[in-house]
Amino acid sequence: MGLKFSFEYKINGVQKSSDSEIKDDFILDIVNTDDRLAVSVIPKGEIEFCRFAITMDCKVNSDERIFTNGYQSWTVTKEYAPCESMSEFNPRFLGVEKKKFNPLGIWGAGDLLWHKYPEASGVFYGYSYAYVRNGADITLFGSLSERAGYTVLTFDTNKNTLTIEKDLVGAKFTNNKTVLDLAVIKGNYDEAFDKYFELMNIKKPRVERKNGYTTWYNYYTNVTEDIVNRDLNAIAGLDKSLDIFQIDDGYERAVGDWLITDGKKFPNGMKPIADAIHKNNMLAGLWLAPFAATKKSYIYKNHKDWLVRDEKGRLRYSSHNWGGFFALDIYNPEVREYIKNVFDTVLNDWGYDMVKLDFLYACCQRPIHNKTRGEIMCEAMDFLRECCGDKIILGCGVPLAPAFGKVDFCRIGADVGLSWEDKAFSREDVSTQNTLTNTIYRRHLDGRAWLNDPDVFLLRDNNIKIPLEKRKIIARVNSLCGNLLFVSDDVSTYNDEQKAIFDSTMFCNKANIKNAEIINDVATITTDNEKFSFNIKTGDIL
Repeated sequence: MGLKFSFEYKINGVQKSSDSEIKDDFILDIVNTDDRLAVSVIPKGEIEFCRFAITMDCKVNSDERIFTNGYQSWTVTKEYAPCESMSEFNPRFLGVEKKKFNPLGIWGAGDLLWHKYPEASGVFYGYSYAYVRNGADITLFGSLSERAGYTVLTFDTNKNTLTIEKDLVGAKFTNNKTVLDLAVIKGNYDEAFDKYFELMNIKKPRVERKNGYTTWYNYYTNVTEDIVNRDLNAIAGLDKSLDIFQIDDGYERAVGDWLITDGKKFPNGMKPIADAIHKNNMLAGLWLAPFAATKKSYIYKNHKDWLVRDEKGRLRYSSHNWGGFFALDIYNPEVREYIKNVFDTVLNDWGYDMVKLDFLYACCQRPIHNKTRGEIMCEAMDFLRECCGDKIILGCGVPLAPAFGKVDFCRIGADVGLSWEDKAFSREDVSTQNTLTNTIYRRHLDGRAWLNDPDVFLLRDNNIKIPLEKRKIIARVNSLCGNLLFVSDDVSTYNDEQKAIFDSTMFCNKANIKNAEIINDVATITTDNEKFSFNIKTGDIL
């Protein structure tokens, strides 16, 4: 592979740039073969990279498709035709004035703090891995480790190039360090992804396909103990039992204070609920955002020194949720002890079997302690697995590659909305269409990195604006492409048709998918036994 270089860096405090692999300031040790590109930096002083990019020739034909993986769980992820554009969520094109644009507002869950959406057609970027598909065969470009920093892959079909950029901002190099290890794998779609995860030494998931219930998509933060008990009794009355019953956001007094229950909504605390779930032969699940804290929290009021600050020492929101929240510094020893105690209490004292860990991206928005964003996220996932031991982890709102092999289930799309039509203002916003798109295009992660959580399907008639025929589509796609099937309904309200859909979705084996794609808004999923098509924009079955 012929390579071109583009570096911006500081050495011993002096700003410099380079377009060569060898300079007086550092040398690159490069392994460059047809199936591997590995690069190590050999510094001759203290190096800080502001930009580290390598470009190679990459021609994509008009009949081929480009897949780029979005930044985190919720980020829109799909294949593109070479002539298309991925600028649909660029704030400038949404009519947002530059002076009013806040990357830590509604866009805070994404990467706009350090990466701009491309404006030109034919330019597509993503994180950690990408591929070019020609029929059933792909050329897969996959980072084998993000521990040095995130790998950003950008295709430019106008220039016939692929640029591999490492986000090394925040790190200081004084010794030799491997910063890039990229595999190039050619072959059949499934065989290529099997090889990719084999090279990363990611073991097959230890869990099996599961189904269950979560409180979120009906009651949101208005959930109460009475509601939980009512829906638990309804679930327990089904002919076939579910695997998991999960309590989502709303039980805690404030985001960040996970061990202080809202006494008005949950007067008896959380342990009796776990006990009741177990009596009904289900696993008990509980939602947490372990790296987040709001101004209402005990943490904010008493431990502001636990929170991540910007380069000027200011506290800055991580995003707009709950009126704005801050990120905990996972390298603060007191923070680590606090988080360990939270999990010890939830998993051992209260008795929960699974934790849904959400908004995990918050810990790595800013490089801190001379570590890159990718390095922080990888170490955060190591820490969470250490805290949880053998308990089940459902990851959510997490940059994907650092979570490979660290979680048992993982969300791979945005939150499902209560309507089919999109009003999304960012690539991470709530969107039924976008999460269905992600469910189709991230199916290759299922059974390799973890088991995929495609988010819920909803069959109830109240508190939803999606007609039943379209609700059936969501259930079908989730069942075909996912391996964690959740509802948020009071199942006692189901009529006979809804009960039949519920049973056929929840209690079936995972299909063997031969191909799945979206062309001109038509989504088609082909299995060994059927071909299922629908319009992703309208929800019409074809």
